Amino acid sequence: MTTEPPRQVFRFDDEVAIVSGAGSRLSGEIGNGRATAILLARQGAKVALLDINKEWAEETKSMIDAEGGISEVIQVDVTKEESCKNAVAKTVELFGAVHILVNIVGVGGAMGDATAVDLDAWDRDLRINVTSMVLMARFAIPEMRKNGRGAIVNISSVSGLLGGNPSLLYPTSKGAIIQMTRAMAALHGTENIRVNCICPGMVYTPMVRRGGMSEEMRQARINQNLLKQEGTAWDVGYAVLFLCSKEAKWITGLIMPVDGGTTAGKSVGDRPALKADDLAEQMTGIPNH
Repeated sequence: MTTEPPRQVFRFDDEVAIVSGAGSRLSGEIGNGRATAILLARQGAKVALLDINKEWAEETKSMIDAEGGISEVIQVDVTKEESCKNAVAKTVELFGAVHILVNIVGVGGAMGDATAVDLDAWDRDLRINVTSMVLMARFAIPEMRKNGRGAIVNISSVSGLLGGNPSLLYPTSKGAIIQMTRAMAALHGTENIRVNCICPGMVYTPMVRRGGMSEEMRQARINQNLLKQEGTAWDVGYAVLFLCSKEAKWITGLIMPVDGGTTAGKSVGDRPALKADDLAEQMTGIPNH
């Protein structure tokens, strides 16, 4: 058995990361993209902060600057191929390479079932939620090939794993990201480019807050998970940090829920208590008397 030499873990010194959706929809607040960018920079990565809204990304940069991190803002429309191409080229111009790509951009999108959803909005939102990740990968992967390695993390949602959403578009697009991740992992594994996916649960982010969620709805969401705790963007960011790290070098094609156990099932604590004798009889089929 070989012994790995001691080193600092979860460090990203000399790593260059691209984070799309690196801003936040509310000033001073922490969304998934902002949390991810701050954590990567905090651990030593040079981070390209991509967002269509330059002011949002500039605020993220100011937070990173305050901690002594390194980042640069690149304005991009991830639904447009040329814009994605230019964003990757600018990252290489600034930092010399690309090692990590985190695809976070997404929208709630068009509402309605198949009989009611606006098809123009459907096409637009699929391009934002799914095609944008293909476009960013199209230009980031050739740069990763030059390094002989790379890590891509795509952000989906537990809605991509479960039904029960009032929108047809949102769970459909998030499910597509999950299968796209598996397909990309299979296509690029031999190039030492790892592709993984995170499925956040009911995380209370600025996008959710901006939607006007009541405190009653917020508490109901908390009660759905096994831990009975509210998730934050930091929880998502730390999961991204792990999957991008060298410590995760043997992990690819993973679909990781970050959801407080929501997708694991219903809490035993939420079910009517059973007497021990009744439970034993239920499990064995043998009357316990």
